[in-house]
Amino acid sequence: MRTPVTVIGAGLGGLALARVLHLHGVPVAVYEAEPSPSARPQGGLLDIHDYNGQLALEAAGLMDEFHAIVLEGRQAMRVLDPDGTVVFDQPDDGTGGRPEVERGALRQVLLDSLPAGTVRWGHKVREVRALGGGRHEVAFAHGGGLVTSLLVGADGAWSRVRPLLTPAEPRYTGTSVVETYLFEAGTRHPATAKAVGGGSTVVPERDGRAIFTHRESGDTLHAYVGLTEPQEWFAAVDFTDAAAATARIAREFAGWAPELTALITDSDTPPLLRPLHALPDGLRWDRVPGVTLLGDAAHLAAPNGEGANLALLDGAELGRALATHPNGVEAALAAYEEAMFRRGHETAASWDTAGHGPGHGER
Repeated sequence: MRTPVTVIGAGLGGLALARVLHLHGVPVAVYEAEPSPSARPQGGLLDIHDYNGQLALEAAGLMDEFHAIVLEGRQAMRVLDPDGTVVFDQPDDGTGGRPEVERGALRQVLLDSLPAGTVRWGHKVREVRALGGGRHEVAFAHGGGLVTSLLVGADGAWSRVRPLLTPAEPRYTGTSVVETYLFEAGTRHPATAKAVGGGSTVVPERDGRAIFTHRESGDTLHAYVGLTEPQEWFAAVDFTDAAAATARIAREFAGWAPELTALITDSDTPPLLRPLHALPDGLRWDRVPGVTLLGDAAHLAAPNGEGANLALLDGAELGRALATHPNGVEAALAAYEEAMFRRGHETAASWDTAGHGPGHGER
């Protein structure tokens, strides 16, 4: 296939798509709203699974680069009760299929694998509209635009491309997380560092409260403090006043072990509120010529450790379909979407059946 591909969004899925297309000699341009790769922090750790995310990296020819950024020992997993009692403790013996990497490092691997100029930074999409015949016009906020006959929305939860395919919008899940960080934890916060252990620690939901913590590089503890409350509850908390917000959130965990509540009260950064949204389970749409979606733009769900992996696999599978499908672009898009719909549905169903809640890993 030689039809140029226009990708909106330089997240993991969009970059995986671009990489696979590049390997197959298909022209591709990625348009990203952020002004540069370092414009903002890229989030915490991701566990990249051998049954989806790693398959995508293998298709992208980047397994050596992936192994080079794996954080050894971070697959260790611990479950605690709110009083600090360890109820499950699984060390990282190096045989697991879910090694942890930093999101920013993985994104950089993908960026480095693309020819210079593939990603066009500072291109925030203002509007996308259909022109008919499978062609679409993309207008950018800074002025200018483009017309493309093959458009891919890899632009996340609040996708500007998604309305071309479906009126579905993300809805609040009923839970938000507050992010905190403890730096140099081993020396500055030793009791908390000991409780968390060498990898990830979960205090499962109890009365709508939960804490999930990752040990990142540089002896940093990155915590996600989960609270199941309506958005109005959080609106009443003044997050512009870090001390007041920290105290308010900490009150919800009264009676928990001090080494756990220290993840809130001793944070080295202001508490950062992240409401969790999701698209309807099993979302599908009828085939629309010349356009498709991948990753969170297509199947946003509450954090379950699969989002980044699914985005990577979406990108790789779409790239291979476009590059190799014998019956043309529309047949490739139809085949990709059917597999993507099925994959997203099966992941959601297995997660619900297992009875897990949001937490381990990031999207």
